[in-house]
Amino acid sequence: MRITDFPVPDTAAARGARELMAQYHSPALINHVLRSWLWAEAFAVVEGREGVDHELLYAAALLHDIGLAPAFDNHVLGYEEAGGHVGEAMAAGAGWPQERRQRINEVIVRHNWPEVDPALDLEGYLLEIATGLDIGGRRDTDIPLEFRHEVLAKYPRLTLAAEFGAGVRDQSQRKPHSHARRLFDGGVIDRLASNPLERL
Repeated sequence: MRITDFPVPDTAAARGARELMAQYHSPALINHVLRSWLWAEAFAVVEGREGVDHELLYAAALLHDIGLAPAFDNHVLGYEEAGGHVGEAMAAGAGWPQERRQRINEVIVRHNWPEVDPALDLEGYLLEIATGLDIGGRRDTDIPLEFRHEVLAKYPRLTLAAEFGAGVRDQSQRKPHSHARRLFDGGVIDRLASNPLERL
């Protein structure tokens, strides 16, 4: 398994997601969302998942944390819900029909669920387990070691633990009803620090 096994989609939506990612995310968060996309694609291969919508998965992965950016920080909605609406707006600009625009919203929102049933939402499931790996180190040994090394060499973790931890802490305090509060109360700060990817 190599990074080159997973071609970057070349569509209006994919380009739009990349432009928003580059404009509004720090280098650490850019690397996080790109790793999350690659982990999601890798899990699909490891688990033999068929029928993956690669364009949808890519665009959702790149925008799944855009709600943490100050420009999109909704004062009521959790960051994944705010990000889902950003994804939907981007998809509208790319010409996606309403049903498909709703799908990117769902995938982004569901990445923060405790668990996603792949029968309900395959792309949401893949993004949920991928971010579970990149943030908390879950199922790290399911992904081949050489691929983990290659991905981390190209997209190093930089200051992700500190940045993401601070963002979730802030969101949890201002939005106690949100998934950020569940993550914070569940020990995401400690999981970031102890993630085995930090030591590869």
